[in-house]
Amino acid sequence: MLLAPDGPLAFNTGLLNALSKGLLTMARSAATSKKQGLNSESLRLQETREGTSLWKKWGPYLSERQWGTVREDYSPNGDAWDFFTHDHARSRAYRWGEDGLGGISDEKQRLCFALALWNGKDPILKERLFGLTNSEGNHGEDVKEYYFYLDSTPTHSYMKFLYKYPQAAYPYTDPVETNRRRSRSEFEYELLDTGVFEEDRYYDVFVEYAKASPDDILIRITAHNRGPDEAELHILRWTPFVGQEPG
Repeated sequence: MLLAPDGPLAFNTGLLNALSKGLLTMARSAATSKKQGLNSESLRLQETREGTSLWKKWGPYLSERQWGTVREDYSPNGDAWDFFTHDHARSRAYRWGEDGLGGISDEKQRLCFALALWNGKDPILKERLFGLTNSEGNHGEDVKEYYFYLDSTPTHSYMKFLYKYPQAAYPYTDPVETNRRRSRSEFEYELLDTGVFEEDRYYDVFVEYAKASPDDILIRITAHNRGPDEAELHILRWTPFVGQEPG
């Protein structure tokens, strides 16, 4: 899909479900909170403490990066970075969790939802954060992405996330090779230094979550083309099942 400069593109999921059941729940909660002198979020916190509603069952519990972690390390020498790399992540299954962009999951991470993007130029989908391993960075491990957690209530009844996605092919090799050549006394080579964001040729992709009830979640994904020309963007939503813990 081509997105015009500064043109928003929005997707809503779960809207019909939220309208059919969530509005009634919200109306009841508002009436109760008014009687008790509480705002809506304070009431949700009270219900959570009392165990009457599991408002924290779903939240931002999905890792941005599961690859290269000790949780997935089954190497004989404890080399977690090389045992499960970023390149492996798109074709190997994790054993102890999942990862994703701006994702959510239940508290046991049995069901996860996250964002996936493609600009028509990258060799792979943008499904997870990329970065340098401990041996590749001149200052150790370092994520080479621009992402921001903009908002979240205590019960995660509302959350907002922003990811800045280049329109040009993501430079996966340049940061690795350049930082590897630099000494510890030199500055790190950042994603901005690669020139991939020149002329503001990137997308601002916002992901918002709003709960009508503990299990009724509205998801809105909005993309803005910040560049001067129309550009291609594909927005995919993926929902992995983690399943049972390995025995």
